[in-house]
Amino acid sequence: MLHIPGGDEMYFCCKSCPYRHPIQNEVRFPLKLETKQIDDILGGAEAWDNVDKTQVTCPKCKHGEAFFVEFQTRSADEPSTIFYKCCNMRCQARWKEG
Repeated sequence: MLHIPGGDEMYFCCKSCPYRHPIQNEVRFPLKLETKQIDDILGGAEAWDNVDKTQVTCPKCKHGEAFFVEFQTRSADEPSTIFYKCCNMRCQARWKEG
């Protein structure tokens, strides 16, 4: 596979032999990429309806309580990830630990 090493002089070169070919004109093929719709892994807004509260400080507003939910996001021998949502209705910041 040929690559372009960069710098002032533009050329294709091979990494395994001394082959070099100068780039004489620029060719562009613009691509419009479409993003996929992704699922909310936490279950959306309904996932926070029946969760417990705990005494933890919000990193954004310093409120002393937050809702939390725990998920096993990695392999079984790794600790769970705890997702928090601030109880302060004006803040509603979200963060995670683990």
